[in-house]
Amino acid sequence: MEKIHVSCVQFAYKPINTFDDFAKNVKNLLNDTKGSQFVLFPETFTLELQYLIPNYNLTRIPEFTAQYVELFTELSRKNQQYIIAGSHLVIENEKEYNISYLFCPDGNIFKHRKTHLFPLESQMGVTPGDELVIFETEFGKIAIIICYEMEFPEVARTLTLKGAEIVFCPSYTVGEHAFWRVRHSCQARAIENQVFIVHSCMVGTAPLGGIEGWGRSSIISPCEPPWNPNGIIIEAEENKEMVISAVLDLKLLHRKRKRGAAPTLKDRRPEIYDM
Repeated sequence: MEKIHVSCVQFAYKPINTFDDFAKNVKNLLNDTKGSQFVLFPETFTLELQYLIPNYNLTRIPEFTAQYVELFTELSRKNQQYIIAGSHLVIENEKEYNISYLFCPDGNIFKHRKTHLFPLESQMGVTPGDELVIFETEFGKIAIIICYEMEFPEVARTLTLKGAEIVFCPSYTVGEHAFWRVRHSCQARAIENQVFIVHSCMVGTAPLGGIEGWGRSSIISPCEPPWNPNGIIIEAEENKEMVISAVLDLKLLHRKRKRGAAPTLKDRRPEIYDM
């Protein structure tokens, strides 16, 4: 398929009393994504489930993994959408990982373990993943880059050279400076690699405060006509829970890679780079 419909959820912390409250809000947000083949949620948006844990104990978030997987497996099948369900803290083999799940309409589930950890994650004892994988779908080749990973050009370049056309970036940035680091990185990676990037932000203040999510989700293109001059196809309002959607033309993307005004991917000279 040449034209792909994608949606990006900007998710906000809010008090909840049960897992069903969380699930109901997710379903309501998905109602605004009808017609999209892909939907992206933010990084560790399941931290909202702190409200269900005594003393808001973050170390117990992995206890919700089974419910989280069941919920999004059902929603992906029901809505016939690929859902990149943000990311979630998971215990595997007695190690904790920050994992982004790709839920597929046919019931398949794929994972990307965050490879480059923000210092706070390392301090929390999270373990880095060590694989960069492309996911092939009937609509195109996609990749997942979680927040801080986007600040490392090698990650996006590796995935592009493996075939990525759309990169989904679930993100949770604490404060405005952190947001702009990731946002500017997303735009740079889109230009360097001539890929579309979907950047989803977690916003709002956690139950105990101190980790305010700041963001303005966006869907990004290379800086080439006929896309907008600034490379922003669409963006959300600042720090407000909402959904944004766009149509991405993969045929046009490949045409620009070959004959665009700035075909950066084609014009690479790896033979002179000292890696």
